[in-house]
Amino acid sequence: MAQATRPQSSVSLFATDGKPHPLQDTLMAVTVVLGAIAFVSAMFDSLHLLSSWSGLVGILTGAYGQFISVTTRERFALILGLGASAFGFFLGMAHGGLFGGLLG
Repeated sequence: MAQATRPQSSVSLFATDGKPHPLQDTLMAVTVVLGAIAFVSAMFDSLHLLSSWSGLVGILTGAYGQFISVTTRERFALILGLGASAFGFFLGMAHGGLFGGLLG
């Protein structure tokens, strides 16, 4: 018995429902990249401005991405990016903060 199959046309790499999600995929990629930057730069005391700002923006984009996410794969990657962003943000704040003595 032959099974009918649907053609896979322009399906997103991260969509498990068979539909493209360009906004959610973009937010996911931005959150993961910002999380990686914040995580790595948090290991160096002198890069606290980079880690705190990239962590803060990564947290905000990840939170909005979670709010509008559709699939489990998007949510999984967003949680990883959010965790790395939060880690970098908090260590950046501990090492000097968002402004690092530039104000006041």
